[in-house]
Amino acid sequence: MKMVRLATLVLMTLFLLAVPAFAQGQSVAEESAVDLTYKSGVGVGAGLGMGLAVVGAGIGLGLVGFSALSSIARQPELAGRLFINMIILAALIEGVALAVVVFSFLMSNKI
Repeated sequence: MKMVRLATLVLMTLFLLAVPAFAQGQSVAEESAVDLTYKSGVGVGAGLGMGLAVVGAGIGLGLVGFSALSSIARQPELAGRLFINMIILAALIEGVALAVVVFSFLMSNKI
C-alpha cells in the first residue's frame, strides 16, 4: 500500500512539474521535433491497434468455433441452429476487427 501511495505521489509531482514546460513557446526546430514525435506516436498506435484487433479477432473466432463444435457434439440435433448462430457471431467479430483495422489505417494516413 505504501508503494502505491509513493508511486501516485511521484506521478502527480511529475505531472504538475510538466505543465509549465508544456506551456512555454517553442522554436521552429522544437515544433518540428514535436511534430515528428506526434507522427511517430500515431504510427506506433496504428500498428498496435491493427495487431491487437487481429489477435483479438483470432481469439474470439477460435472460442466461437470451439464452443459451437462442443455444443454440437453434446446435442447433434441442434447443429443447424448452432451453426447459424456461430456464423452470425463470427461475422460480428470480424466486423469489429475490420472496423478497427480501417480506423488504424485512417490514423496512419494522418502521418
